[in-house]
Amino acid sequence: MIFGAYIGLFLAAFGAATLLPLQSEAVLVGLLLSDKYWLWSLLAVATLGNVLGSLVNWWLGRAIDRFRDRRWFPVSPSHLEKARNHYQRYGHWSLLLSWLPVIGDPLTLVAGVMREPLGRFLLIVTLAKGARYGVLTLATVGWMG
Repeated sequence: MIFGAYIGLFLAAFGAATLLPLQSEAVLVGLLLSDKYWLWSLLAVATLGNVLGSLVNWWLGRAIDRFRDRRWFPVSPSHLEKARNHYQRYGHWSLLLSWLPVIGDPLTLVAGVMREPLGRFLLIVTLAKGARYGVLTLATVGWMG
């Protein structure tokens, strides 16, 4: 049963990092409050799932150019160009905002469109998302005791 909780947290964190409307923070806090799981393992699983979900966005961004002329493509050329301009203006450091709701997930997709090198992408996104879960964990543990 314990293993299932970790799988559930991983899937929630993974899905939340994609464009799906999921909340991994609530799952993490719930597991932390249950006091049945090792804090560091919850933090690692949540971060890993969220970073891998962002990696999916990055990969989709890398592949997006071949589909942008299709009728069903969900992003207008003007929106795509606006996103590219923002990314060019702020550069790879904008990925430090990848943890934010609403803008973080599309930002990781745009990083793929802009051909952000994978190593740098993973490093910055892992720092950002790990820090977010770390602060949430500290706030929850501090509140508990």
